[in-house]
Amino acid sequence: MSNLPKIAWIGLGIMGSPMSENLIKAGYQVTGFTLEQEKLDRLAAAGGTAASSIAEAVRDADVVITMVPASPQVEAIAYGPDGILENAKSGALLIDMSSITPQTSVDLAKAAKGKGVRVLDAPVSGGEAGAIEAVLSIMVGGEQADFDEAKPIFDALGKTIVLCGPHGSGQTVKAANQLIVAVNIQACAEAVVFLEKSGVNLQAALDVLNGGLAGSTVLTRKKDNFLNRDFKPGFRIDLHHKDMGIVTDAARNVGAALPVGAVVAQLVASLRAQGDGGLDHSALLRAVERLSGAQV
Repeated sequence: MSNLPKIAWIGLGIMGSPMSENLIKAGYQVTGFTLEQEKLDRLAAAGGTAASSIAEAVRDADVVITMVPASPQVEAIAYGPDGILENAKSGALLIDMSSITPQTSVDLAKAAKGKGVRVLDAPVSGGEAGAIEAVLSIMVGGEQADFDEAKPIFDALGKTIVLCGPHGSGQTVKAANQLIVAVNIQACAEAVVFLEKSGVNLQAALDVLNGGLAGSTVLTRKKDNFLNRDFKPGFRIDLHHKDMGIVTDAARNVGAALPVGAVVAQLVASLRAQGDGGLDHSALLRAVERLSGAQV
């Protein structure tokens, strides 16, 4: 019988499914809940256990991990009679790996403390590929002792794992991450349109650019998306739109000016308004093409 902690996993989307499966591969007993039956079937096929409710999933869990789209969903699964806090056992560790507002994480930690549940905010970066390959960057907010306890779990999910400070700090760093990624994708998209309109071989150009100072993980991960106009969602524009709202609001609250970030936030919002919210965030290329007169 395994001595590893029993894990409940809530939210089996693009990121949650491969992450939970990596924990199963690492030997953890994982019980999952999500709203889509086919995703529960996938978890069961990977060796996990499908639960019929949040309460059932978390009842016997030592660690509860959540990976849902935004703050409203975190609040919906955490609070109320059918939520995590009312049904998790005292002493359990709740690790929220969603990307939400820092304040939501702070509020959740306070509410959980009254129920005897410890909390870490632990959003990730690396997209679907990083989740599948277990090479995510994990930025964590919370207590050192709780982080130390969770570290073996994080090691099964990612490669760069850092405790960034108290509750909410992980979310603040994730907001900064999303700012950098969005601006980087926008710059790459503009370069792609410029190169193609100039008649340059795009494959060759992106290869050499990625070998110099202009190179980035974004360009490495998204190069094929740009070349093939393949915008199958690894990380949807809808979610990046939500994240740009988080970072612009948080920056306003602390008095940090984000002039370039504000422009890119509007470009993301514009792309979403044009019906492309379900596409990968590399589809920012479509917006640049439209501005440049291309039919997309």
